[in-house]
Amino acid sequence: MLEPFPEPSDAEMDQVRRMNARLRWAPRFRAPTPLGRMVIQTMLGAQTFFPVGLRGVGVSTQHITHMGHAVSLRILTPARGEVRGVYIDYHGGGWAIGTAAMDDLVNAAIVRETGLVVVSVDYTTLPDITFENQIAQAHAAADCMFENAAAEFSAHNLFIGGESAGAHLAACALLRLRDSRADFGRLKGAVLFYGPYDLSASPSVRSATRDTLVLDGPAMVPGIAKLLPDRDEAGRRAPDVSPLYADLSRLPPGLLLCGAIDPLIDDSRMMAERWKAQSGNARLIVVPESPHAFNRLPTRLAARTNAFVRAWLQRRLAAASAAVAAE
Repeated sequence: MLEPFPEPSDAEMDQVRRMNARLRWAPRFRAPTPLGRMVIQTMLGAQTFFPVGLRGVGVSTQHITHMGHAVSLRILTPARGEVRGVYIDYHGGGWAIGTAAMDDLVNAAIVRETGLVVVSVDYTTLPDITFENQIAQAHAAADCMFENAAAEFSAHNLFIGGESAGAHLAACALLRLRDSRADFGRLKGAVLFYGPYDLSASPSVRSATRDTLVLDGPAMVPGIAKLLPDRDEAGRRAPDVSPLYADLSRLPPGLLLCGAIDPLIDDSRMMAERWKAQSGNARLIVVPESPHAFNRLPTRLAARTNAFVRAWLQRRLAAASAAVAAE
């Protein structure tokens, strides 16, 4: 039986509305200038060396080369207890900014509560890599975990997930793993927060206005088009870059989450519908009155959403253990 997502209380929704009122005065995210990107990356990079919120969690960095792609991995491990699996994480940032360390607070809670090792992929950001190679790099990092999780962490079960652009990369990697690995069944679930799965721009992206919170609504369609300048709209809809249009059969259970006022809501809704139709095991959580990146905001509803995800991972681990015991 599916655990219901708890109905938000009046107090929680009042807090969300107050946060949204403050966000209306905040700058919207759009593709940064080269100077802006350098400043942001420098600021984010400091967290790698001065981590916060990692009490009770071990942290290390590993540099790998796999399938011809070099990439760094930020590895968070339980300080005690049995390792129950590996969660492969991809950070957000519009494919152009961000670091694995900026996911530390969310990932450390996963490690502490589930016993999973979290391997957060520090993929190369645009424009220092082509978009197609960024997807290939994301796939290579995940494939490396399939190859090495047992030897490095004594772990058999794997999960994959990401937020925003990271959810897109996680979905792309997931599909490539399904098509290439005989042991794909080891992947027990996917957690995808507010991802862009249609790079031709979904209806809700096309209709985003200047009143959109967090993201710069009018800049989204031209910004997405710049990711693949050599492709027209039909080319950007191709399954190799737009997971929404891929074959979504034979996938593990998927948990897709999005705020109700996020311009990427149609991406999550349509992706969940097609995943459920073809694999029968997708679930969509639409969080009321919540914008893009809502689970990173200091609200009780955000904290409860992240706790719901951790509980979902626990249930997936329990189901995997029960399946082994029944064999």
